[in-house]
Amino acid sequence: MRILVTGGAGFIGSAIVRASLERGDEVVVLDSLRPDVHGGPVAFDPRVAFTKADVRDADAVAIAMAGIDLVCHQAAKVGLGVDLADAPDYISSNDLGTAVLVAAMRDARVGRLVLASSMVVYGEGAYSGPNGLVRPAARLVEDLDAGRFDPTDGHGSTLVPQLLTEDAPLDPRNVYASSKLAQEHLAAAWARSTGGVAAALRYHNVYGPGMPQNTPYAGVASLFRSAIERGEAPRVFEDGAQRRDFVHVADVASANLAAAGWTGEQAAGTFRAFNVGSGVVHTIGELASALSTAAGAKPPVVTGEYRLGDVRHITASSARARDELGWAASVGFEHGMAEFASAPLRAAVS
Repeated sequence: MRILVTGGAGFIGSAIVRASLERGDEVVVLDSLRPDVHGGPVAFDPRVAFTKADVRDADAVAIAMAGIDLVCHQAAKVGLGVDLADAPDYISSNDLGTAVLVAAMRDARVGRLVLASSMVVYGEGAYSGPNGLVRPAARLVEDLDAGRFDPTDGHGSTLVPQLLTEDAPLDPRNVYASSKLAQEHLAAAWARSTGGVAAALRYHNVYGPGMPQNTPYAGVASLFRSAIERGEAPRVFEDGAQRRDFVHVADVASANLAAAGWTGEQAAGTFRAFNVGSGVVHTIGELASALSTAAGAKPPVVTGEYRLGDVRHITASSARARDELGWAASVGFEHGMAEFASAPLRAAVS
């Protein structure tokens, strides 16, 4: 199979490239190497056909599309996007880029797409209360300032977090999340109009070797890991009890390959979303403690600080990926954190 990986020089994209090559695929990479992501030179396996170009460059994308069987679309500006001043860059990078890509796929008659989506499209997670399942509104600043971090039912009772399925209502709550959902809609529109088949993988908290070190793209695992490397204690926001699903980048890469097989078997015009997580819930505090312990570093400090736009709990079931893709994560939390505690990160950007 000849695969085009957009963003193939990035953290997740490069893991997909390695896994594809190991499987025997022919790999083409298109990446802009934007300096706010890549802090140093990027080396590619000599088997990779690399084009340095932005996914918004229609001419470059059209050239890269020649002979492609499947597009694995990882190129995106990531992070919260809590400042609306960032909105034009998010929407242009993610949504215009995806529009240019699917238009080129149509012209080249490429019929299979795997899209990197995110758990952020859900907004706050699912909860159960006295009257059943409920999706709470965004948390109030006055509650966060007072240290009341868990959503309530409006009558003072704390809601109990549950696992989300792909059929849960979507409620993007920041600019990045809105752009990811728009990417899904574009992929679905492309599939319907061309008879193509698209799988959107809603990644949970991805970590692993080669994670960005000091960019807006760095996730919480990388921030903790960088603090430890500086000899500092990881600083944990809120009370550390935020529930997440931490999934190793190698498992995310294998999920993309599994989805590539799925797109070859389904009916024309199909769009399908899949949660991609480890299947095991951990808290932010547990993450920080696991990394500190594995590195023999200072214990975490719980600060009580918060970031507007963050959700309290967001974990989801990956049962659909298991049942329909035959995929499940294989890297356990303890093993993954022990590896990550000393794994190299990407070079710092200036």
